[in-house]
Amino acid sequence: MNRWYTFRSRNHSFQISRRTLLVISLLTVVNVIVAILCVGLGSQFIRPDNVIRAIFGFGDPVHSMIIFSLRMPRILIAILVGAALAVSGAILQGIVRNPLTSPDMIGITGGASLGTVMFIIFFSGVSVRFMPLSSIAGAFGAALLIYLLAYRRGVSPLRLVLVGIGMATALTAVTYMLILTASFTPTAVAVKAFTFMTGSIYGVSWERDVLTLLPWILVLLPVALFYARHLNVQELGDDIAESVGSSVMRKRTFLLIVSVALAGAAVSIGGAINFIGLMAPHIARKLVGPAFGGVIPVSALIGSLILLLSDLVARTAFLPLDIPAGVFTAAIGAPFFIYLLYQSRKTA
Repeated sequence: MNRWYTFRSRNHSFQISRRTLLVISLLTVVNVIVAILCVGLGSQFIRPDNVIRAIFGFGDPVHSMIIFSLRMPRILIAILVGAALAVSGAILQGIVRNPLTSPDMIGITGGASLGTVMFIIFFSGVSVRFMPLSSIAGAFGAALLIYLLAYRRGVSPLRLVLVGIGMATALTAVTYMLILTASFTPTAVAVKAFTFMTGSIYGVSWERDVLTLLPWILVLLPVALFYARHLNVQELGDDIAESVGSSVMRKRTFLLIVSVALAGAAVSIGGAINFIGLMAPHIARKLVGPAFGGVIPVSALIGSLILLLSDLVARTAFLPLDIPAGVFTAAIGAPFFIYLLYQSRKTA
């Protein structure tokens, strides 16, 4: 018998099953093990027991320097970015009731990328701490434009997806055109912008990147979890959701804001990493079922795991080259997307 646990606050509540708690526990352990392995693997191999000693302050000084200065920030950014993109995708799929939706598919990632590339090109002398604001502003600008174009006495999920797909293509084209035609852009800045568009977490640091992204994730992920039950209601359809007292448009708009902010914050640090927001919620539903009280935390853990493994392959498989992690998420995600299309054709 699958026992359910209910967590309540003053205005919100969500349910989670015993199976979901078990899956979350197992995925947390797997993430910790993979993170320790990722910290140890690289141009200089550090055994896992030495990694653990260094983490607790008893390690070799050279190992500690490599772990804390070079590898640990990258591992933490992979965890945070992967979780943010995955939860953003889970929320979007719940809002539009379409399992083929993700932030990169409907243009939100494209808007965030355009905002960040504009910051890189036009404000290269400004502190990078302002980059997430530029990225989130771009994501919100794209989302607002999509929302307005899709609005016709309310926003239907189908119109939102169709408009979003067109917007994603247009924003990507505008971003590449901006990089290629900005004649005053130094070559190094243009290369940085192109690398960003591929999706890379190379060269991240504690202060500039981890501490910039962490507050956004610590605020937005719990908010997404507390609003999970509204996603469950919205998946039943607008008429049923309204009949049980849910304010469909207001909740949909708020959840869209949370999803956009998560995607924008993640893209500002990790670049245009695609397909995590598509894959992770699908895998989560296979593991714990359709209830979003389980899908959201499990998606976050799976998204972190996908990006950890992709970045591990990216930085170790072709040494001394460091390939952008987005190349490998795309290599996994594209066949996965084709598989989903094939499955949807069979069930249509």
